[in-house]
Amino acid sequence: MANTYTQIHIHLIMVVESRESFIKRDWEIQLHKYITGILQNHGHKLIAINGTSDHIHILFGMRPNQALSDLVRMIKSDSTYWINQNKFSLGKFSWQKGYAAFSYSKSQILSVARYIENQKTHHTIVKFIDEYKKILDDFNIHYDDWYLFEADK
Repeated sequence: MANTYTQIHIHLIMVVESRESFIKRDWEIQLHKYITGILQNHGHKLIAINGTSDHIHILFGMRPNQALSDLVRMIKSDSTYWINQNKFSLGKFSWQKGYAAFSYSKSQILSVARYIENQKTHHTIVKFIDEYKKILDDFNIHYDDWYLFEADK
């Protein structure tokens, strides 16, 4: 796009369906690389990716040529297919419906990237549900606990 200038940084959080601990350490780096490939193939730039066995955080620079919802749909569907085809998960793997996405300014990128890189250590101290609610609260996003996660019902 000629004469189009943007600086869009997105922090995406995706959760495994029913918050099952399906993402295993022995293949999670491959998953991160696979998702990175999806982002790059669509012209976006990965900044940080990490997570735990039941969720993943992705920080990336987003190009304005694609809707975020379309990109997330592709990441979810393509990575689900890839995980199931490779039989990485003991059961049928899928991502939970919905996602969380937040935009950050350039000055915040380093701290958000560090936060994402330290997910495993962070979650030895803070439970994911508490982290998730805090992020929603920090962004003044109103939510109903009933709809946050399928596993909590």
